[in-house]
Amino acid sequence: MITSLYIKDFALIDELEVDFEPGLSILTGQTGAGKSIIIGALHMILGERADTDVIRQGSRKAIAEGILQIGDHREIRSILEENQVDYREELLLRREIRDSGSRAFINDTPVTISVLKAVGDYLVDLHGQHDHQLLLKDEYHRVVLDDSPAIRPLLAAYQEARNTMSRLQSSLQTLMKRESDLQQKTDLYRFQLQELEAAQLDPDELEELTTEMKRLDNAEELDSKAGAISEIGQGDEINLLQLLQKMKEFLQDLTRIEPDFETYREEIRTATISIQETVQFAERYRSQIEFNPDRLEELRRRQAEINRLQKKYNRTLPELLEYQKEIRHELDLADNFDLEIEKLQKEINKQQQELTQRAQELHNTRIETGQQLSAEIEKRLKHLGIEHPLFRVGVDWAVDPNGWIEIDGQSIDCRMDGCDQILFYISTNQGEEPKRLARIASGGEVSRVMLALKSIIARRQKMPVMIFDEIDTGISGRISEKVGQVMQELSRQCQIIAITHQPQIASYADRHYRVEKRELKGRTVSRIVPLSEQERVKEVASLMGGEVITESTLKSARELVGKNSH
Repeated sequence: MITSLYIKDFALIDELEVDFEPGLSILTGQTGAGKSIIIGALHMILGERADTDVIRQGSRKAIAEGILQIGDHREIRSILEENQVDYREELLLRREIRDSGSRAFINDTPVTISVLKAVGDYLVDLHGQHDHQLLLKDEYHRVVLDDSPAIRPLLAAYQEARNTMSRLQSSLQTLMKRESDLQQKTDLYRFQLQELEAAQLDPDELEELTTEMKRLDNAEELDSKAGAISEIGQGDEINLLQLLQKMKEFLQDLTRIEPDFETYREEIRTATISIQETVQFAERYRSQIEFNPDRLEELRRRQAEINRLQKKYNRTLPELLEYQKEIRHELDLADNFDLEIEKLQKEINKQQQELTQRAQELHNTRIETGQQLSAEIEKRLKHLGIEHPLFRVGVDWAVDPNGWIEIDGQSIDCRMDGCDQILFYISTNQGEEPKRLARIASGGEVSRVMLALKSIIARRQKMPVMIFDEIDTGISGRISEKVGQVMQELSRQCQIIAITHQPQIASYADRHYRVEKRELKGRTVSRIVPLSEQERVKEVASLMGGEVITESTLKSARELVGKNSH
């Protein structure tokens, strides 16, 4: 339940704090006093959209903060833990609106607006002044029906089967499109594959070609330089190895006298070995040098062919080889399209049976649930003053010539929300057949149907808080008495906060608040005032008789409050 609400610099409200209690809390006040502003602030802390024009003139930001007692709530605990927010049984929701944007907090931890809304959706069902118009929209009828615990798992199973069918259908369309595209490209692919296969490309060939061509192209220089190296160790005039040998002998003699020369003697020995090995390698290398102009020309032609293919296809050699694999696969596929399509069609036929079964189960359960819902609504509508209500939930297959499944010889449209067209029908006059609610129900009747639905939803979902902003639109005093009774009954299961102009509804309050406008320092501000028992009677009297309250009106108000209080 909501235990307190704090609002600052929000529209006409400079600063306001109000405590709420369990049961039925009623807010009354003149039109424009600010009742809907308070509801707007509640919208804010529940994660609904808020514009910057709610910021009170002259202020930097608007603030709304609510404290709710939630006990041990498994779903909310899961949401908060997932978003690294500390869980407490007393939940603090806060929203700030600035010119630069909006900020949200849960238990003083910043969160996204979507997280705030996810939490709020589990705590409060807020029915605004115009929300009853949702009943006039056909798509809302399915939302109401599918809220049943019996339907939810079947809808999830249907959606899973439908998603699988959608993927298979998409794969089939893609495959058929590829078949059509390939038919136009087959000749080109065959020519390209023949050309690439004839080239016998190898991923390392280009590098090997370059290396071999470099050796052949520089054979003379390689032979000349390698020969010069070998002559260093064999020449008559200067024999480097002999010089190093002499240095080694001198250093050996010096070492016997001065040990410091030992290091250099060792380095000369190492250098001698390295030079000997280099000379030997140069001699061996010369014997392997190939002087072959024909081979060089052959390699150049091969290099030119590879370069031509790379330029033609605008691909590197590795990419050419990958492209060769791709077009070979495409041509293999083109030769086997019929088999691939047949295989996929078998999967679709199998999935079609699964989808049909899931759709049928969902359809049947919707019919059963609709019958139960109709009976419950009729019972509540009688209590709300409609003496002979007939309410029907129509659940019919959605026929579509392009549908994925077939029921009773008709192709059925498989949407994400199911294969059914769901409509509410109502008759409020004895002897009349029910007709579509959107076409015949009056404003007062729609309000009562919505209240009946809300009372069913409250019991089904165990919603902690329900807020009604003038759900009594279009109903008379006698019916208001019935609406008040329903709200009072609902308040035994959850906290109810309601805005009303009807004295009959106000008389059922456990706690009554008056919202009023005042002049403060030259500016208009809104205030919410908890009423004492005497003030409450006076407020109900003003709802009954207007600004001029007579003793007779006070007496009637006192009797009304006394009769409906508990």
